[in-house]
Amino acid sequence: MRILHTSDWHLGRTLHGVDLLDHQAAHLDHLVELARAERVDAVLVAGDVYDRAIPPVEAVALLSDAVDRLAEHTHVVITPGNHDSAIRLGFAERLLRPGVHLRTRVADVGTPVVLGPGPGAGEGDEGGPLLVYALPYLDPDAARHELADDRSVPLARSHEAVMGAALRRVGADLAARRASGFVGRAVVSGHAFVVGGEPSESERDIRVGGVDSVPAGAFAGWGIDYVALGHLHGPQRVPVPDVPRGTGGADGERPDAGAPVVRYSGSPLAFSFSEVRQRKSTALVDLDRLGAGGHDAVELVPAPVPRRLAEVTGPLDDLLGAAGEPHVDDWVRVVVTDAARPAELYARVKERFPHALQVTHRPPQPAARETVTAVGPGRDSLDVARDFVEHVSGQAPTAAEVRVLRDALEGALAAERSA
Repeated sequence: MRILHTSDWHLGRTLHGVDLLDHQAAHLDHLVELARAERVDAVLVAGDVYDRAIPPVEAVALLSDAVDRLAEHTHVVITPGNHDSAIRLGFAERLLRPGVHLRTRVADVGTPVVLGPGPGAGEGDEGGPLLVYALPYLDPDAARHELADDRSVPLARSHEAVMGAALRRVGADLAARRASGFVGRAVVSGHAFVVGGEPSESERDIRVGGVDSVPAGAFAGWGIDYVALGHLHGPQRVPVPDVPRGTGGADGERPDAGAPVVRYSGSPLAFSFSEVRQRKSTALVDLDRLGAGGHDAVELVPAPVPRRLAEVTGPLDDLLGAAGEPHVDDWVRVVVTDAARPAELYARVKERFPHALQVTHRPPQPAARETVTAVGPGRDSLDVARDFVEHVSGQAPTAAEVRVLRDALEGALAAERSA
């Protein structure tokens, strides 16, 4: 059996003011074609389908169309992330067509979606049933009560505590099914920051009381084969330590000694310049090859790139010349390093790089020890302004700039006196 693991679509998000909806639609077209061509048994969407709790109408329509087309070829299992509203995402769960599974309720974490080979599988394809334990984003403030064995004694207010409680329910259900003869694969889909993952600048902080992460070892020992994670935007595998068979303690009895393959699929598009070196992809997972560490069971299928992301740095004349030529069609962050801020900087950069998203002047700073100067009533305001300009630009203001500063300060003082 094979699945496609994806997450963090963030439908409705912009990139420095650029509307990404058309590019997101192109990625969903790619995903539908990939599901059809690879005849996968399920597509798992591990949270952050939308970018905010109340998404724009166009994003809702795009999701509806994509899910409808995916369901023609395979099963679709969707869970909300920390950006989504679980209630709004799951309101029509009972009205959806067969093959579409929205799992948005915390109470259902121990009840899997039971799947056979998907609609795209051939008649002779082998493979037993697949259990997908689809965990919605577990907000500690709410889930610590709902997942507690005794609701009058809530769990600790942390992601580790609520994820651990959810996995105990997963482990108990899976152990009971194994004891009754189940021999298929078991997958967990979830949305969390797992220790060992490398974050980007574009994920929303999910810290609660300073405790924002789940240890990777929390997923080991339950008999799970694969963990499909969402939240971090860079595709990556998270190392998971094995646990001794029968480990007890706060996590309860763990019947299996193995560790699952744990991966973040990453977002299909870049949402910040911190992701400039990431290769966006969808994880195509061959569940039947997950033995022996699963190193060759996951194929990262490249996502379509609507426009490259790049950063260019240097003197303005260099960037307007040959140094900038490879990036004129990219989304770029331009860092100009001239000692003095060039005249009409933004207009000249935009003429050269029409898709520039950030333009910054960063003059070279002398390698001197930083000093802190107190500004008090005894200092001349013009001196303070001169020092600020020198601190920001790396050189003292010119005579003409000093005249502008003096006129501005005198005008402010005159306005204050007449008020």
